[in-house]
Amino acid sequence: MNKMSNKPQININDSDYSEILHQAISQIKTARILIAKQVNSAANSVYWNLGKLLFEKQLEEGYGSGVVKQLSIDLKNEFPDMGLSPRNLWNMKRFYERYYQADTKLLQAVAVLPWGHNLLLLDKVQSLSAVEFYANEAIAKGWSRDLLLNAIKMDSYSRVQSELKTNNFSNTLPEINAGYANEVFKSSYNLGFLGITEPMKELELENRLMAKIRAFVLELGKGFSFIGNQYRLEYNHKEYFVDMLFFHRGLQSLVAIELKIGSFKAEYVGKMNLYLSLLDKLEKGEKENPSIGIILCADKDHLDVEIALQDINKPIGVAEYQLLLPKEELQTLVLNEIKLEYGSDGLDDGRGSSTY
Repeated sequence: MNKMSNKPQININDSDYSEILHQAISQIKTARILIAKQVNSAANSVYWNLGKLLFEKQLEEGYGSGVVKQLSIDLKNEFPDMGLSPRNLWNMKRFYERYYQADTKLLQAVAVLPWGHNLLLLDKVQSLSAVEFYANEAIAKGWSRDLLLNAIKMDSYSRVQSELKTNNFSNTLPEINAGYANEVFKSSYNLGFLGITEPMKELELENRLMAKIRAFVLELGKGFSFIGNQYRLEYNHKEYFVDMLFFHRGLQSLVAIELKIGSFKAEYVGKMNLYLSLLDKLEKGEKENPSIGIILCADKDHLDVEIALQDINKPIGVAEYQLLLPKEELQTLVLNEIKLEYGSDGLDDGRGSSTY
């Protein structure tokens, strides 16, 4: 009697079987990736330590070539399958020199890449931030060396960086308005004209801007008209105050600006979203476009801004400000002040200033 005949038959439809097959394939691929990472990590650890040895012994191509050549011969006799040619030993030294002072995230990324990928990054990519980008992309997407080379040739890193937007204009404004808004609003504003040298509160910062509102409007760009500061909005027997309110002629939109002296926080977006709802309800003209909000803070993190804005339906941007002028602008400012004080040649003519 056939023992198998006593076992119950299991009927599985095509959909269930496809799911089982998909999960099995996924498990195998995941295991292979983990194994590959472990293998790469172990190999790279050896290469790192050999590169460190050459670096610490201060061996350089030229006078150190004979030493490395002999080292290659002796190591290949001991480990014939490891690819320990003189050129590869020098590459190991380059590998160590390039990254030994890098941060942990970058080191973790390059540690699990195949050696050929790392050589490509050594040869083709200069910026460490770009190296980290390509390494993470190669790991996440399983890029072969050829695919990595194509991504580098296409300058994928620069394209992604240029696409980083700390606003949600493309999701909340009509396409033509979104494009224009991205041209109008900067990701960073220089408030060096305020001459601030000590920490201050948000109200003090606003007061300084009010005192030099013309300079601030010029920094914002063409098309802005100032409406008021601490602009009062009243709804449902409650009062709300917008730090600074402008109107942009080209965009035909009210622009609310909130000033923050510290780093960006997600909670600022909710507050701005409320202000824009109130402005659209209470102040926006019939033919005007939706009000736009700009949160102006001392520092921002792209990922924090992205997650804070992802489900917001009002157009909001986050920008940084700098309180110090670049060296060149500062020199120009000082020279202009000297000319105003002493005359067009910038020198005291001995008669003194007419101010005193």
